[in-house]
Order: sequence, then structure tokens, then C-alpha cells
Amino acid sequence: MSIKSLLESLSFPYHEPRHGFWGEKTSTLNFCEEDYVMSYYCAEVCNTLTNALFVWLGYRGIRNCIKYSHPLIFIITFAGYMIVGLGSTLFHASLKYPMQLIDELAMIYTTCLMCFATFSYGRSTRFSSLLGVALVGLAWFITARYYKTKNPQFHQDAYAVLTALVVFSNLWIMERQLRPALRKREDARQGGRTPKLPTANEMVKQMWVIVATGLSVFLGGYLIWNLDNMYCSAIRELRHELGLPWAVVLEGHAWWHLMTGIGAYFYIIWRIWIHRCLDGDEDKFRLNWPSMISMPEVVTIQDKWNKKQQ
Repeated sequence: MSIKSLLESLSFPYHEPRHGFWGEKTSTLNFCEEDYVMSYYCAEVCNTLTNALFVWLGYRGIRNCIKYSHPLIFIITFAGYMIVGLGSTLFHASLKYPMQLIDELAMIYTTCLMCFATFSYGRSTRFSSLLGVALVGLAWFITARYYKTKNPQFHQDAYAVLTALVVFSNLWIMERQLRPALRKREDARQGGRTPKLPTANEMVKQMWVIVATGLSVFLGGYLIWNLDNMYCSAIRELRHELGLPWAVVLEGHAWWHLMTGIGAYFYIIWRIWIHRCLDGDEDKFRLNWPSMISMPEVVTIQDKWNKKQQ
């Protein structure tokens, strides 16, 4: 029996398009996953279920922030990250406009939180307060304009600009502020290298790897989603030919959820690690990232040692 015949014998067809549990679609966006063809109760099953990754990684991030006493702003950021996943779950399950707003606006607000974490570091209380007010005002402006225009391109452009601002600012901080500070502390330790403490170059190199990995995964998800939009008709035909469950691997927007969820998690962890090193705590904390297929976290040196022994 050929592989194709085997797959066909183990597959079953989609339902015909039908009216679903949540009623008429009111969202301004729809995706290449066909509505209600997999379940009467969920409009887009794959796009709904893949948001579980945001909930799991958000919970993991909050738990680690509490455990290791990372700054409060990162707990709030991970909470926003979880709300993105929960909002997206409700949006794709129902295709209702209010749920779409929860999903999309939470993306803006969470990125604004990362802006605050980036630009308020080491600044006065007055500056931080003014920055907070400015970011709240920016978030309100984006919300009001998007609600009025209902233009998804405006939302996507605003999110892209905010994300780029955070990423490139942290790259600048990493090279122009953190690397010299790490080298200075390394020199102060008289030659600096000890069996337990990496060099400044090693730590910054590790940061470059984590941000490059996160960005590559994030942009890869964006590429897949765009291909899904461009070739939707052909992809739908191929899905029906494959049948379920094999066709789910061709759900491009679901891959976008998984890959952007991982990419966003990586860059929050990256900022936490930058924050700890700017504080001069590289002798107390480590970036624990045992392999490329694992999720990184910033832990105490003792905990990292314990993890190695397990």
C-alpha cells in the first residue's frame, strides 16, 4: 500500500460549509481556514486551539517572574501576552467583532508594556510617569482610530512599528550600553573569567542567538500566513483532497499563532535577561536555554545548576 493510499484510508472528509453555533460573522477579518467545516461549535478549530500556546507560555512566564522576583512590569507583560491568546481563542471560535478587538488591541497594549520596560529602565520616577502617560495616550489613540476606521492594515502597521521600535532599541542597548558595562565589570574582576561566569562577549553572543532565533521564528510565521492568504483557494482544495486530520498541517494562520507565540515569548525573555545584566546581576542569574527546541528562561545560578543535575 502506498503512503497516499494509507493516508486516504486513515482520513475523513470535512463537513460541508454550514451555519454555526455563534451565528452570523461580525468580524472584519476572516482567514483561510473554512468556517464551521470541522465543528458546529467552533468557527475555526485550528486557529482556536493553537492559541493554547500563548496561555501556557504566559503562565510559565508569570510563574518564573514570581519565582525569581523579576520586575513587576514583566509579570504584567506576560499577563497581556496571555490575554492576546485568550482573546484570539474567542475571536477565532466565534468570528465576532468584540472578540477580534480583544485579540488585536491586546497585542498593541502588550507591546506598549514592552516599550515601557525598555525606555523606563534607569530613568527617574518623573520620566517613567511621563512615559507611562504617553504610552497610555498612544494606546488610546490607536484604539480609537482602529475602532472608528475598522481598518486591519492600520492595526497591523501600528503593531509592526511598535514591535520594531522595541526590538531595535534593545539591540542598541545591548551593544552600546550593556556590552561595555559587562566588559568593565569583567575587567574589575581582574581578568574576569571564572569557571562559573561567562565573559562579556559570551553573554552578548548568547543574547544575539536568542533574539535572532525569536525573530526568525516570528518572521517565518508571518511569511507562512501571507502565503496562506495568497494561495488560499489552492490550499483549501489540497486540504479537502488530504482530508482530516492530515489537512490541519496546511492551516497557515494556525502556524502563525504558534510561531509568533514563540517569537514573542523569546523577546520578552531576552528583555528580562538584558534587564538583569544591566542591573549587574549576571553573577546571580543565568539564561537557561539547554537546546534550540526548548523554551528559554532567566533563572538563578543555583537553579540552573540544579536543572543540569536533573
